[in-house]
Amino acid sequence: MDIRKKQLAVVGALEDVKGRDIQVFNVAKQTAYFERVVIASGDSSRQVNALATSVQEKLKSLGARIIGVEGRSNGEWVLVDLGDIVVHVMHPAVRSHYNLEELWGEKEVKMKSAAKPAVKAKPKRKPKPKTAARGKTARPRRRK
Repeated sequence: MDIRKKQLAVVGALEDVKGRDIQVFNVAKQTAYFERVVIASGDSSRQVNALATSVQEKLKSLGARIIGVEGRSNGEWVLVDLGDIVVHVMHPAVRSHYNLEELWGEKEVKMKSAAKPAVKAKPKRKPKPKTAARGKTARPRRRK
């Protein structure tokens, strides 16, 4: 089956069950294992599982091979492996936590360095002149 037909079928299956924020990434230059990554969100564990089932059923009906499915028991993140397409269906909170869009979406990844940056020493302030009797700052006296 053509990759474009398979991609359209995946997106259609996700839209049929009202998947949200569907994104498709061409990752052929990043990995040799698959060509596309599809990421979608579902509002509940039940919907996440329904989205994954919809993808499986639609692609089986078109004659595509399902390599594997992971995460169905938990329902927060289900991965459907179609060989040349990997589909991630997850809760919005899980999606924002793992941020797969940044991993696959050719965005700049900012890494924290292992070494802590040097902290600049604060300049010492000059002490204010104090009077011996009261411990307050000396002020000029008013003239009468």
